[in-house]
Amino acid sequence: MNVQHFEKGLRYSDKDLLILVRKIGRLATYCNRLKNADSLIRVEAERRPTKKQRDQVKVMMTVELPRKMLRAESRRVHPLDAVDRCIEKLEPQIKRYKEMRTGKRASNR
Repeated sequence: MNVQHFEKGLRYSDKDLLILVRKIGRLATYCNRLKNADSLIRVEAERRPTKKQRDQVKVMMTVELPRKMLRAESRRVHPLDAVDRCIEKLEPQIKRYKEMRTGKRASNR
């Protein structure tokens, strides 16, 4: 699994980075293709000044799988809360991708 992480306007502590890696690694339990070298997970975190205090941190996660790209975005006060929400959004997408791929293989046999 290849993970790219970009930060703009904020900085994660070492402890937060370890938590982030564990949370992203949890996605691999849903689909074995995420563990392959040809899959990529891109995490972009950005802090920007907004009127709404709860929308200051925006996290975008993109999962690139063979022949499919999955995406989730969340705005929260804390970056790790936004990552949690993105993972919640990506879990059903990954499960659908897995069902679609295993279903095709089963029907081709």
